[in-house]
Amino acid sequence: MKKISEYNLRVKNFKRNMLLEEFLKEVNNDLWYAEKRLLNDKDPKFPLIFIMGSPRSGTTLMTQWLGSFGFAYPTNLMSRFYRAPIIGSKIQLMLTDERYDFRSEIKDFSYKIDFYSENGKTKGALAPNEFWYFWRRFLPFKDIDYLPSEELFKKVDINLLKSEFAGIVKVFQKPFVLKSMILNYNIDFLDIIFEKALFVYTKRNPITNIESLLNARERQYGNIKEWYSFKIPEYNKLRELNPYEQVAGQIYYINKAVESGIANVVEHKKIIVNYEDFCQNPKIFFDELKQKLMLQGYDIRKGYDFEEKFEITRKSVKDIDILRAYKRFF
Repeated sequence: MKKISEYNLRVKNFKRNMLLEEFLKEVNNDLWYAEKRLLNDKDPKFPLIFIMGSPRSGTTLMTQWLGSFGFAYPTNLMSRFYRAPIIGSKIQLMLTDERYDFRSEIKDFSYKIDFYSENGKTKGALAPNEFWYFWRRFLPFKDIDYLPSEELFKKVDINLLKSEFAGIVKVFQKPFVLKSMILNYNIDFLDIIFEKALFVYTKRNPITNIESLLNARERQYGNIKEWYSFKIPEYNKLRELNPYEQVAGQIYYINKAVESGIANVVEHKKIIVNYEDFCQNPKIFFDELKQKLMLQGYDIRKGYDFEEKFEITRKSVKDIDILRAYKRFF
């Protein structure tokens, strides 16, 4: 029997626009020839901020929050230039930066971040994007979204990856924040190749994380049976379980992998964020972020005058199937 594509299983609102996919491929192939001429720098001059953690643990909120006070991040506009992100960064600045405005010819973009997303997807040209097409351009994953780091060192074009990031931060002249959960199991890989980096690990109460991830399955596929997010190394083992246990195991193994990887990262290159604590008082994490970026040569000169707190969408879960699944793994 022919295998059904995961994308064909999605509900209408989450299906890909295949006309757009083909056009983006054509545009990016055309731009690649110009992009190659911009790959002059070997290392990013500003820190990269990698967001790690399980799906539905607050990674999108964290990206939106960091972007709201001035860091660069991959936008929905920029994401369409996944094979030419330096050019995409320049186009974005040309169209949206006040410094390049001429008589308000183009005033259709807004940098305001509304902290809303649906399964990680945001709306608006300048809203944060997950940037997975960019990551997948470099990562030789197949059925499972994982390879041991020693294989990544052999198979990934590391010089090209570093040059692309170097070119992006050169355009924006500031740190660049992006979701990096596709490499949750390879933090050591990123840590070694990027000297200026900060790993932000977001973790959430496992019970509410399980519920949120089940809800994401329901929204995306119309049921909770289909796998959501990256296929981790334990995928084939977890697929034998019921959906509740699949999700509980998915979160458990991801958190275990991230905690193992981040344990070997030096202190000034990592921050561990509890989602519930962050929502109650984000300023605490701002102060830690400011301190650790300063140790890497970047000074956030202004104080904290942003959101005082965020709503915690769910504080308690009583679903017996979720609680049973939680007890199996945690």
